[in-house]
Amino acid sequence: MIANLDKFVVFSHVVYDKSDVVQNPCSVSLNVRSFRSSRLLCESVQSSSSGLAIQISRTAKTGARDVLFEYLHSTRGFSFMDAEHISKNSPHFFEKLLSKFDPEEDVVKSLSKFLRYNPINEFEPFLESLGLSPAEITSLIPQRLMFLTDDSVMLENFRVLRDYGIPRIKMGKMYKESREIFEYDYGILASKLKAYENLGLSKAIVIKLVSCCPPLLVGGVDAEFAAVLEWFKELGMKKDEIGGFVSGKGIYDWGRMLDTLDFLDRVGYTDEQLHNLLKTNPALLFQGSGKKVYVLFGRLLKLGLKMNEVYSLFMQNPHILSVKCTKNFCKALDFLFDIAMQTEDIVHIVSTRMELMGSYSLKGPRTVCRELNVKRDELCQIIKEDPLKWFDVASKSKIQSSVRVASKDPSTFLEKTAFLSRLGYLENSDEMLKALKQFRGRGDQLQERFDCLVNAGLDSNVVKNLIKQAPMVLNQSKDLLEKKIDCLTNWLGYPLESVVAFPAYLCYDMERINQRFSMYAWLRERGAAKSMLSLSTILACSDARFVKYFVLVHPEGPAKWDSLKNSLNTA
Repeated sequence: MIANLDKFVVFSHVVYDKSDVVQNPCSVSLNVRSFRSSRLLCESVQSSSSGLAIQISRTAKTGARDVLFEYLHSTRGFSFMDAEHISKNSPHFFEKLLSKFDPEEDVVKSLSKFLRYNPINEFEPFLESLGLSPAEITSLIPQRLMFLTDDSVMLENFRVLRDYGIPRIKMGKMYKESREIFEYDYGILASKLKAYENLGLSKAIVIKLVSCCPPLLVGGVDAEFAAVLEWFKELGMKKDEIGGFVSGKGIYDWGRMLDTLDFLDRVGYTDEQLHNLLKTNPALLFQGSGKKVYVLFGRLLKLGLKMNEVYSLFMQNPHILSVKCTKNFCKALDFLFDIAMQTEDIVHIVSTRMELMGSYSLKGPRTVCRELNVKRDELCQIIKEDPLKWFDVASKSKIQSSVRVASKDPSTFLEKTAFLSRLGYLENSDEMLKALKQFRGRGDQLQERFDCLVNAGLDSNVVKNLIKQAPMVLNQSKDLLEKKIDCLTNWLGYPLESVVAFPAYLCYDMERINQRFSMYAWLRERGAAKSMLSLSTILACSDARFVKYFVLVHPEGPAKWDSLKNSLNTA
């Protein structure tokens, strides 16, 4: 493979004086130390006058990397794993090292000879191998040290992290953001890691947490983090679940998160609502550490709403706190201000149409005015007279064009699509159009049925997946769903999770369920059927197949089956 030619430079001999440093702003440099002097010398190499350089072959590079590995392992005493990782994961340092030699000569031999008499600054490749860029490394290299063994404390703490299982590539972030971690006396860092395990976290989650949020290891156990963890426990979530909400790209303020949870608790959110909110919208808390909650709350107060009115709106529209809904709502609010609507009119729309404002991404006022060929004050009047017309004409979603076709009542249609959006259906998707035809009932009725399944004990995310597999589940009334769940768990003795594997159970009529399971229970009592057969085995087979495998298998089966059908039909 041929790389960019200007990456490399032609070697030119430089004569060093003990006390001189050769420097050229256009050169590629590498800090080295001469055995004849304790000073750090800087060697410069200029590119050829033609501006071109000669490629170093892949074979030569591989050999040179082996030389660097041998130097670190055999000469400097690094462990095999450490020497291998550093030599293979410090590409910028390695290229800079190779740029010192004429590629037309034997680079491997030249590098070997060079390292024999010129030890390198080991912090440079070491820090790069931990995931830091050359620009970041510059300010982190110790001023008066060259060898890693010169900083035995740092090296010991690195080994503690390495042996604990923290990926080396993550340690650079830890070194840059919280260098104190690498300055602890012997045994302290290991005890801090253990302290987080003692909070009830698994080792794997501790590794992820401290990698993503290094300040957790500075000082004692972070009390605010521990308090957030206790919130998770109180909300019925496993403590380890917190590991799924953090990433190396985030910045986490555990104190603000704690304040946000306390605030939502004061607003009136129940534990169940908070649990569902965090499970479905973890970004609410973990993106910006809850800042969006305060931004939204502040905007509502600025409208002139009283504190108890804002609390009430939050309780009526708990989903408004999702990242997507918050973004849509704030944009809708800006829309109304842009068309110069009076504050009292905005308050009225917010109070009555908050859910819809959070459910749809809207076009800008200028675009809507141009499409309708009206002025802003005319658009303002249209929205004041019929707020639902606003969502019809301003929504970016193509499904809005079918509002009148889909429903004679626009509010019913909009509430229904708002519910589907919360389930994860994209506004501009064919899936949404298909779902609108499959789901029967108003948005509030669909939400009531959804909540029924969640309240029965199923996780909200599980219910979402279940509904996408079998949309007809939500076409059952709440009372019928409750009756079928009660029958499943209390009469039949099946765990609730059985419906996850076979959601169609909830769609069969009660007559079929009662007849078939009564027959199955009768067989089971007589040892003629296995216990706890799957729901689908009993319900999904045809009548003929059921009779063959669940009626005719017992001499008295046919008589019992006729008796069951007659008694249940009579009832």
